[in-house]
Amino acid sequence: MNFRGSNRYHAVMKYTFAILVMTLATACVGQAQDITGDWQGTLTNDMGELRLVVHITKAADGTLKATMDSPDQAMAGAPLDTFTLEGAKVHFTLNVAKGIFDGTLKGSASISGNWTQGTSPKMPLVLNKTTTPFKLQHDPAPPSDIDGAWEGTYDAPQGERLHNAFHVIFHIKNTADGLTATVDLPEASIKGWPAAAVTRKGSSIKISMKQLNTIFSGKANKTLDAMSGDWTQGDGPSRAVVLKRTKEDSPDAQKPKQ
Repeated sequence: MNFRGSNRYHAVMKYTFAILVMTLATACVGQAQDITGDWQGTLTNDMGELRLVVHITKAADGTLKATMDSPDQAMAGAPLDTFTLEGAKVHFTLNVAKGIFDGTLKGSASISGNWTQGTSPKMPLVLNKTTTPFKLQHDPAPPSDIDGAWEGTYDAPQGERLHNAFHVIFHIKNTADGLTATVDLPEASIKGWPAAAVTRKGSSIKISMKQLNTIFSGKANKTLDAMSGDWTQGDGPSRAVVLKRTKEDSPDAQKPKQ
């Protein structure tokens, strides 16, 4: 038996095996770094929770580009000013919001990092890849009996006495996905922010706004032209609010004139 030849054979096999392992590892890394697609996560701050969606595409030359949606602030398609992927390190900026994100791509399913906005402290943000990003638009459906604009005021919380009372306007609309609502708070320069959830059981209505850490719970009267309820923000006390339906945004006003 030729031991020298056998040793040489084993050496060649070891070398070939090493090359195969390196090739497979390189291929796996390449697959893991396919970052294109839709990514979404929730950012928690002092005000409440904000859902974020990042849409990443790759140009023919390999350049990565991305846009961001902030559904809870009624913002869609804001182009990110920079977006880079170096190894597993992800970096992007949104200058209009003075926002910077630095994170790490983990496999092909999540990006874990921190979001910094202006001089605010870093806020943890995990973006998960998804094929069903948060909806900004809903298919239409026949209007419900409470569709329309509902307007009222509630007493300003202590420490926010710049205004004695805050105006609130809910725009409720039935869709193929169920009841939805947006909120206007003129004194806070908020307009058209979508509610996270709208639930109804009989005359009882609950509107949750996680981005404001606020819940409105109320009941509609028999004539469906007023709602009496409570406005609760965070751990603060509930504040009474009566919402009255405005004629301009009611389903009857939306019907075509005969």
